Amino acid sequence: MNAPTPHYIQAGRLETRFNSLFGKLARLGISLAGTAELSVRGRTSGTMQRIPVNPHTFEGAQYLVSARGHSQWVRNMRVAGGGELRVGRKVRAFTVTELTDPAEKAAVLRAYLEKWGWEVNRFFQGVTAKSTDAELRAAAGDHPVFRITVTG
Repeated sequence: MNAPTPHYIQAGRLETRFNSLFGKLARLGISLAGTAELSVRGRTSGTMQRIPVNPHTFEGAQYLVSARGHSQWVRNMRVAGGGELRVGRKVRAFTVTELTDPAEKAAVLRAYLEKWGWEVNRFFQGVTAKSTDAELRAAAGDHPVFRITVTG
């Protein structure tokens, strides 16, 4: 029996162009609502891959949440174990720990959706910051969450 395909919502052309613009702005030091440019080593190419992300602080720790699901940056992060976040000249190297406990992920997802829901709710298939704990736990498997530990 084959395992189910991991949840992933690919960006369309317009979203890809906006992501490119937000990444360029972050490289120039312009962070819109807290965005940063993530650089992570590609698992097959070995080259640094860049994408804009919304780092999220919750209970004193910082997290990366993949609203679109098991994306390429998520797969690369699992292999690389860390990367860099950039806003202008400020570059922070980090390592990650992926959260696996659905209850722990649900708490981070709720806080993330409270801040970023205006941008990412459409990727959560009806789950919002106001959803029940059970609904958030059920959605947790579709949205990888990494705790960041800054190393540089």
